[in-house]
Amino acid sequence: MPKSKPIGQLGFDFTVPAPKTGVAGLAGLEKRVNAMIGTALACAACAGESREVIAAKMSEVLDEPISRAMLDAYASPARTEHKVPMSRALALLLVTDRQDLLGPLLGEIGAAVLIGEEVKTARIGHLEQLKKRIEAEMRALKAEAPEIREGGE
Repeated sequence: MPKSKPIGQLGFDFTVPAPKTGVAGLAGLEKRVNAMIGTALACAACAGESREVIAAKMSEVLDEPISRAMLDAYASPARTEHKVPMSRALALLLVTDRQDLLGPLLGEIGAAVLIGEEVKTARIGHLEQLKKRIEAEMRALKAEAPEIREGGE
């Protein structure tokens, strides 16, 4: 398999992700994780950041030793004996600022990813939906609600 090539930030896909729950739905997932790692490392290299620097940043954030050799192994789909622990994959995406690369992998289990302030945009959408439900309930009640008696009657 060729080395991963750097790509720009992945845009958010607004389609509802369908989990791959069938037989072997997630087969080969580890190779896709390796490719994700390779892409994050390639993007960092294009930005002038060495794997040694990335490993040092990961070591700091995880408070455990990470080496360039580990990163090389994690990025290689041919090195099947080197499974990437979730903590290290997430740390790598954090220090390379490539959290967007999680999107395609999370889509495989029916999930999506929002990054940072994007959560506020999702909350706006949620509140808009609540507002529509409240307005619909108000219309239904107004159609059925009697007038309130005034004093003296």
